[in-house]
Amino acid sequence: MSVIHRLTAGWLLDHLSFINQCGYEIYDSFAHPRCVTTNTCVPSAGDHCASPGEAVETEGKTRKTRYVFREEFFDILKPHIVAASQERLWQGGSEVSLTETEASSSGKRKRKCVLNQGELDALEYHTKIRELIWEGTLHLVQEGLRSGFLHCSTTKLSCSKNVVPRHIGCGLAELCEMAKQFPAINDSDHQHVQAIDDETFIPEQDLLSCVIENNSNRAKMIVLMGQKYLVPPKSSFLLSDISCLQPLLNYKKKYDVIVMDPPWENKSVKRSNRYGHLCSWQMKQIPVSALAAPNCLVITWVTNRQKHLRFVKDELYPHWSVKTLAEWHWVKITRSGEFVLPLDSSHKKPYEVLVLGRVQGSVEETLRKSDDVLPIPDHKLIVSVPCSLHSHKPPLTEVLAEFIKPDVECLELFARNLQPGWTSWGNEVLKFQHIDYFTVLQDE
Repeated sequence: MSVIHRLTAGWLLDHLSFINQCGYEIYDSFAHPRCVTTNTCVPSAGDHCASPGEAVETEGKTRKTRYVFREEFFDILKPHIVAASQERLWQGGSEVSLTETEASSSGKRKRKCVLNQGELDALEYHTKIRELIWEGTLHLVQEGLRSGFLHCSTTKLSCSKNVVPRHIGCGLAELCEMAKQFPAINDSDHQHVQAIDDETFIPEQDLLSCVIENNSNRAKMIVLMGQKYLVPPKSSFLLSDISCLQPLLNYKKKYDVIVMDPPWENKSVKRSNRYGHLCSWQMKQIPVSALAAPNCLVITWVTNRQKHLRFVKDELYPHWSVKTLAEWHWVKITRSGEFVLPLDSSHKKPYEVLVLGRVQGSVEETLRKSDDVLPIPDHKLIVSVPCSLHSHKPPLTEVLAEFIKPDVECLELFARNLQPGWTSWGNEVLKFQHIDYFTVLQDE
């Protein structure tokens, strides 16, 4: 379970545990010589390949290899910026003023220039939710400390260096761009869905032009441009950019939950060129109405720029006939329960916003769909130790369980990883499924 504690304020999550409970166990069959390579049976460097006519002594046996996500990506042991007031959170101390926190969290002199309108709007919003964030996080952190999930002293924690591998994979976004140069496919003859089988190799062109399904109860491994990626059980995905969404529409599924984490435009993204961003008009082109089931729950991750929050609530959701129901906040803490950034930092905040809404339908349909599920509450907190990998968001599956019916269809847009039971789409949809983000726990 990823939910460690549930209180009135919200949930304390274990993101790492959720990933590792997805069932990343690969079963390699020895019924065929190991020199035969398929998309799900990738020989390691030490494997022996049988020569022609040589008997395979291990015929009929299987080997299980279990993969777990590398723990060091969640070793957030201390705040990114240390503030003197940080300890007061889990000690239950009094709140501090904005000025006090700013002075303690930055070595720079206080800026004398007047705040611009965007900064004033952000400050006004933060002032409204500050007490909610502080009090709710305090209660969840204290519960985590009591249960032993969090530790107020980092001496008990691993001291391994948090080394994030760079340039992992084959450049998925670039590959999606390259795919536009592939020869045109005749839609009448083309298969829009392809299942991953133990014996079938999926060519790159097919992988980039149809929805890939893992219908089995076991994880599979696929190879794309020489790189290995793990696919969890009961999951499906489409690797493409926003200009190639037709295979997802041809999938003929209607989703009861749609979660999206759009690449919002901001100065940091522009400077880093980490990934492309979408303009407002491009966001509106996403065919949510064609993908959503009646009364679909739509959840959008939003940065702390008020411009983006207003756009989602006042323009994007109305354009999709989605009614805004609530705003939740993801609060990022260290493994000792401190905010990763000072709560009142003027630059970045230790929280992000989620906007929840429902697709509007007939009154009768809404009442029928709402039977046996709780209404969406406002101002809930999701508190967790964040992954150090950029844009690796915490899972919402168990958090949403009490607000949706069992076994509903779920879709994540702009996804960078896969989840069991979900369909995922994006031009980096396999990014965090790369085998280098995992380690082998056991091989038997």
